[in-house]
Amino acid sequence: AEEQASSSLAAERPPSVEEEEPPDDFVCPITTEVMSDPVMAADGHAYERTAIERWLATKSTSPLTGEELEFTRLIPNHTHR
Repeated sequence: AEEQASSSLAAERPPSVEEEEPPDDFVCPITTEVMSDPVMAADGHAYERTAIERWLATKSTSPLTGEELEFTRLIPNHTHR
């Protein structure tokens, strides 16, 4: 039943909108653009590598939550590539 609900939702939206709008998971919350080199930060969110590196150069908090990050190491996020 779940598949039918999602397919009927997709049918209501014009197909052109669906093609132009990438899923939020693929958009960097800092740049609001599709990520070309996504990395995972300690907050569990994916960011564009250059954007989060610039952020972490002056801060040690999550850009999304404002919480202190446990570590500032970035993990390549191959699932978003």
